[in-house]
Formats: sequence, C-alpha cells, structure tokens
Amino acid sequence: MGVERRAFKQAVFAVRDQEAALDIVQDAMLRLAEKYGQRPAAELPLLFHRIVQNAIRDYFRRTRVRSLWTTLLSSLSPGRDAESDTDPLESIPHPGEQPGEELERSQVLDIIGQELDRLPQRQREAFVMRYLDELNVAETAREMRCSEGSVKTHCSRAAHALATALKARGIKL
Repeated sequence: MGVERRAFKQAVFAVRDQEAALDIVQDAMLRLAEKYGQRPAAELPLLFHRIVQNAIRDYFRRTRVRSLWTTLLSSLSPGRDAESDTDPLESIPHPGEQPGEELERSQVLDIIGQELDRLPQRQREAFVMRYLDELNVAETAREMRCSEGSVKTHCSRAAHALATALKARGIKL
C-alpha cells in the first residue's frame, strides 16, 4: 500500500470526512513537494507522515475555532441562512422577537464591532478573512502577503483578545 493511500486512510479515520481527508492529503503533498522536494527520496515518507499529522491537527484546531465564532455570531443573528450575503455583525430584526432581545443582540453586536476595531490591523484582517469571510489559511496568507504561520498567529491572538475583551464586558461565549 502506498504512502499516499495510508495517509488518506489515516486522515479519513481521524476526521471522519472523506472530502476533508482528500484536502488534507493534497495539501500535505503540496507542502512536501514545495518545502522538501530537494531531500533524498528515503526521507520523504517520514516527512510526509509528519506533515499529514500536522495537517490533521490544524484541521481540528481550525474547526474548533471556526465553530466557536460561527456559533457565537450566528446566535446573535437569527434568521441568517448560509446562502445569505448579509454581514453577521449587522443586527437584523427577527419577526416575533421581543424588543428587549433585539436591543440586547444589537448591543452585543455593537460591542463585538468595537472590540474588532480595537484589534491591531493585521489581527483584525486575519480574523475577518478567516472567520467571517471563511478563507482558508493559504488564501488569507496570499491576501495579506504574509506566511501561513503569520496568519495563524494573527488569528490566534485576535481570537484570544476578542474572547478576553468580551468576557471582561460580561459577554459569555
């Protein structure tokens, strides 16, 4: 059984999603070719295995963080469907909603917007591209003209800063 097939089976087993596993293995192959293509062939299977492992960890981290922010923002904007092009930070009145609930939601959205504005520019850019525009790390890095590692760092710092700021203002995630 080839190294790629084993990696694919491992990724499918880990993430339980065949499409995501294909993406993980494909990205791992590209990274291997880009960064380690000059290495001796004997070293490549171990490097590939390590890259796949790291890609699986990144997948779970990205899914956990995206889930947190998507859940938070979607809970603040009822009636927003996945096909909608509306901004999740806009307050949309919901028919049948109590005026107090609408006011509270709009206040929370205002606070999130204020806290986003307080973030350093690069952190804000990375956070918005990754979690609101739903770009992947590579796309965000291209847009921001920086490395993928920088994007991950900016997103992590932005998420922690936002969570801390919202918690300090009494908003529970």
